[in-house]
Amino acid sequence: MNKEVRVGVAVVIHRDGCILLGERIGSHGSHTWATPGGHLELNESIEECAKREVLEETGLVVESFTKLGFTNDIFEQEGKHYVTLFVLTECTQGAPKVTEPSKCLQWKWCSLDDLPQPLFLPLENFLNQYSLLNELG
Repeated sequence: MNKEVRVGVAVVIHRDGCILLGERIGSHGSHTWATPGGHLELNESIEECAKREVLEETGLVVESFTKLGFTNDIFEQEGKHYVTLFVLTECTQGAPKVTEPSKCLQWKWCSLDDLPQPLFLPLENFLNQYSLLNELG
């Protein structure tokens, strides 16, 4: 196992009672469903990371964030360990585009009571620890 713990930022984008999920490919968690997000870079704020990753991955522009919580994610098979910081934002305009086709197969707006499976480990861990329905209320 890699001896370093990485920090990931997961961005839960809310619109009309749904959240945006993408089908991951080409990396750990391939063919699981995840929110937009990525690695927190040196000297970058969580909010800056969230804005950058959402724009890079979907072409959507998001502005304000609410901190939701964090997960401790150990990918045993891949030998990776992440702490993932979850933030919530709303996006009322624009359609998500697959801007990184080597990393994401598709984007889809998903109802919380009908999420696609399997979920990416950090999202699965988050949903087991926190109630997203309360935050989106």
